[in-house]
Amino acid sequence: MALTLTPVTNIPDIKSGDNIPRMINDCMKMQGIALFDNDILVVTQKIVSKAENRLVNLSTITPSDEALQIAKTSRKKPQLIELILRESKKVIRVSKRTIITEHKLGFISANAGIDHSNVRGESGKQDDWYLLLPKDPDNSAKKIRIYVNSTEKVDIGVIIIDSHGRAWRYGTVGTMIGTAGVPGLVDLRGKKDLYGYKLKITRVAAADELASAASLIMGQASENIPVVHVRGFPYALRDSSLREILRPEEKDLFR
Repeated sequence: MALTLTPVTNIPDIKSGDNIPRMINDCMKMQGIALFDNDILVVTQKIVSKAENRLVNLSTITPSDEALQIAKTSRKKPQLIELILRESKKVIRVSKRTIITEHKLGFISANAGIDHSNVRGESGKQDDWYLLLPKDPDNSAKKIRIYVNSTEKVDIGVIIIDSHGRAWRYGTVGTMIGTAGVPGLVDLRGKKDLYGYKLKITRVAAADELASAASLIMGQASENIPVVHVRGFPYALRDSSLREILRPEEKDLFR
């Protein structure tokens, strides 16, 4: 089975209030990308966050006492630390360059997923503008899926992805933070391997694997490829959400 990933290359710079589902669909049509059942759209969180007006200017942020205290250890601006705290359930680790938190969405990430690259504000110092993650990436993915499915009379899946670091390894990889129709986990327990042994613990993080593959095409700098069309995903689409891949703290051996 072949897995085909096609970059959608003609999406314009996104502004607050833009209709992301319609823009993605129109741009695919202009590029000649036809949709079929079981196709998937991988969408970077950055364009979703921009459309949902998740831009914040640090000049509007007043740091709390906790932010000022953390600033004594971290080299980050107290206003940025305050923003990280507001987006997080709890702080896990603090270093000079990075603050590891449990995001309000439930996953562990650096700096609460707050982004500064490829971000441009409306006015003032551009260094003061930062971009937060979507408030509800599952719902953002659902809106895109509903629009495209109803408009094109197909049944596709959608995932929203972000770039996350990993414990014990350098570098970022694409990670699913919101899904509609694409399974976060595929349970292979009970299935047999090549030699007839039943698998006992294997569950595949299918949406994350797809996110990582698409991220290779999207790039991390000036590539301007915020959407990737996927055909040949080897698992069936189904109702899904970010929650199914989140390991509860009591089962997390690294905290």
